[in-house]
Amino acid sequence: MLGSTHGTLTTDSRRARVIACGEQRPGPVVHDQVDDLDVGGRPLYADVPDLARFFRPGSVAVIGASDAEGRPNTGITRQLLSWAERVGARVHPVHPTRPSVFGIPCSASVADLPEQVDLAVLLVADPLPVIEELAETKVKFAVAFASGFAETGEAGAEAQERLAEAVRHSGLRLLGPNTNLNAFERFRDDLEGPAIALITQSGHQGRPVFALQELGVRLSHWAPTGNEADLESADFISYFAEQPEVGAIACYVEGLKDGRAFLLAADRAARRRVPVVAVKVGRTEAGARTAASHTGKLTGADDVVDAAMRQYGVIRVDGLDELQDTAALLARARAPRADGVVVYSISGGTGAHVADLAAGIGLRLPGLSQERQAELHQWIPEYLSVANPVDNGGHPVGDWRGRKIIDAILADPEVGVLICPVTGPFPPLSDKLVRDLVEAAEETDKLVCVVWGSPVGTEPAYREVLLGSSRVATFRTVGNCLTAVRAWLDHHRFVSDYRSPFDEAPRVPSPSFRKTEALLRPGQQLSEHAAKQLLRAYGIRVPREQLVTSAAAAVRAAGQVGYPVVMKASGGQIAHKTELGLVKIGLTSASQVRDAYRELTDIARYEGVALDGVLVCQMVEQGVEMVVGVTHDELFGPTVTVGLGGVLVEVLRDAAVRVPPFGEEQARHMLAELRGRALLDGVRGRPPADLDALVEVVMRVQRMALELGEQLAELDINPLMVLPRGQGAVALDALVVCR
Repeated sequence: MLGSTHGTLTTDSRRARVIACGEQRPGPVVHDQVDDLDVGGRPLYADVPDLARFFRPGSVAVIGASDAEGRPNTGITRQLLSWAERVGARVHPVHPTRPSVFGIPCSASVADLPEQVDLAVLLVADPLPVIEELAETKVKFAVAFASGFAETGEAGAEAQERLAEAVRHSGLRLLGPNTNLNAFERFRDDLEGPAIALITQSGHQGRPVFALQELGVRLSHWAPTGNEADLESADFISYFAEQPEVGAIACYVEGLKDGRAFLLAADRAARRRVPVVAVKVGRTEAGARTAASHTGKLTGADDVVDAAMRQYGVIRVDGLDELQDTAALLARARAPRADGVVVYSISGGTGAHVADLAAGIGLRLPGLSQERQAELHQWIPEYLSVANPVDNGGHPVGDWRGRKIIDAILADPEVGVLICPVTGPFPPLSDKLVRDLVEAAEETDKLVCVVWGSPVGTEPAYREVLLGSSRVATFRTVGNCLTAVRAWLDHHRFVSDYRSPFDEAPRVPSPSFRKTEALLRPGQQLSEHAAKQLLRAYGIRVPREQLVTSAAAAVRAAGQVGYPVVMKASGGQIAHKTELGLVKIGLTSASQVRDAYRELTDIARYEGVALDGVLVCQMVEQGVEMVVGVTHDELFGPTVTVGLGGVLVEVLRDAAVRVPPFGEEQARHMLAELRGRALLDGVRGRPPADLDALVEVVMRVQRMALELGEQLAELDINPLMVLPRGQGAVALDALVVCR
């Protein structure tokens, strides 16, 4: 684990903050209040709550304070008194029958407080009446520890909504209910350097990160958000991103209260180049159920949550050990000078294993040049491989050669990270190795990582040398080391050219929007013909086609469209035409068209499906079948999906999703995520597909999602036939269901 600071942290200017890596953070986000809503009426910016008086209040009221032995409130009161003394806050106990608590005079009620307080801590079973009293005294913040709210079911959720409504009318900000004392812990003040700010919905889950202080990693804040009736994770992310001492934000999230608010907070952190690392519960159905019972939150469809976090640079990890290691590295390591990783080991087997794992998660392990290898072979026997991984056969103990090896590796311009796995202590070799690594790290601007694999962890080389170093990142497992290094590299790539999509989101409706008003039918599914009219209004190409209501008209239409043709039944209740036999393809003559018309209408009559007619369509064959669509996520609202399409779309399940707004670059990233991406590049002699046309369709569908998203329950273009390069893309079928 990285120890003390990597550099100097200045605090005198919020517009020129220097973090440990030597980068200059952008100043606070400034925006035009007039344009705070996008075209769909969703916020584009979020105000940053001023939480300074929450974390460091001048005065605190403890309502329900006690000093009676054996009472739960007594222990809490004692901890709050100790905390208030450390932060320099005046404490005012409030109790209706006690003249004093721990020798401090008691007020009988909130109305009797001797001064206006910054923070009220509510040690009462029902905080609602107290919130109403606090509103009259203009208290800024309150904390409600009481449980029995949304985490308990429907009745509790209703009680929480009444509490939230009272808070909205009170003017104060509330943390909780169902929270704890984590915000009032004893933080070490003898540690230097960029700090981790911690946000957790479960207090116990933050303990491993809080314990990092014992390894020399500084923590600045802990926000235990509980049920988030008012203040939520997004508020704390926005606030922490603006604090000069915060190097990274670590989160344990069971559910998100407001998807849009979370994205706006993540966007603020990305603008400020502050990494956000999060464990988000709900990857599985079991996890989602448990999270809902714990905090009463909506976990959201996990693939959407995952994509949204990735879209705004939030680094999602699975375990608390990964959370602590990744957050610590991101908070304290300098920006990378190169992305090449070298594995340096005293064992060829260890080096090969770690190199294999590193390459497997996408880290780049460049082969060292012949000149560099020749230099290393001055100190390493010729029969050992030094191409990368570098096998030293046993780090030199008795002289200066070990340091020469490490310095030579770090001098390579392609190397930005040196990882040295020590699978177990082997004194004096391992002791000399870590001392050389620490000394080299002090003189380089590149990242040096050591994996100390001993299960004991009491060895002096680990406790005194590695943990005593401010410049070596020390891990206990290879997996956590590689996860953290990849996250560190990914974060710096992401923020180096980050442009907020909210700045460029449309604020006024397009001409296309006005064309669609007459097409949408609330609560109904549109016919294919009407759905394609909607696409055409947004500039999405559809085949030549005509809607007909007789066999004779079908023959005339086929002649105008041009043989061969496809004929499809068109009606508002038809979702899967192929399964019902309501599609006929490859028709090449008038007689086939007449027969097809009669057969389609007979099937529809037999199935009881109402038709608005039969579509006679141009047949388009050469291309890659894709699907592009819009769905409405309960947490984030409209989302856009692109994937492999056709009749097997639900079997293949190869799709990528994004939450609007997003730019063209994100649309291209979506295509790169597809397992079947190679099909678009051309396989088995097929020409490459028109990727530019596909991306354009994705962007046009996004515009539909932004403008019509609240009116669309579902939009599917399937298949979207992506033609060979330069020939465009054609929406062969479309399904639209209105909310």
